[in-house]
Amino acid sequence: MIEVKVAHLGLDRTNNTPVVILQEKEGDRVLPILIGPAEASAIAMELAGVKFARPLTHDLVKQIIVGLGARLHRVIITQVKENTYYAELHVHRGEDQVIHIDARPSDSIAIALRLNAPIFTQEDLLELSSVDTAEPMKEPGALDADQLKNYLQNLDPEDFGKFTP
Repeated sequence: MIEVKVAHLGLDRTNNTPVVILQEKEGDRVLPILIGPAEASAIAMELAGVKFARPLTHDLVKQIIVGLGARLHRVIITQVKENTYYAELHVHRGEDQVIHIDARPSDSIAIALRLNAPIFTQEDLLELSSVDTAEPMKEPGALDADQLKNYLQNLDPEDFGKFTP
């Protein structure tokens, strides 16, 4: 397994879909993963240090993990099938209880950022899906506040889908 970090958030110019760029901590390879607008906002808000008076979904998951006396040991981007990425949360409780939770990479990343947990990907996945770059990516803390504000202001309610009870 290779440890990665969130290097950049952006938009895929071909279809205006948010993309999170994961970069090897000890290398130049990057792994782009297309994500939804809500998850992109959750990641961007955490990277920018934006806090809300009431917990959002990823903050709630953080509170549940901590409230149960557990810790998020790591997130692993495990595989890609038919252009869909899969991930697992590895939650440890006590000395001997380990819970593996299937999750979307975007949600897993947003939760990992909130709990300061490391993010990993499989070597073969990085080899198969990565892009090699000689230019260093922007550090997560370098996210421009104006870009975040602009992105959040331009979100269309349709980006979140339709709610049907």
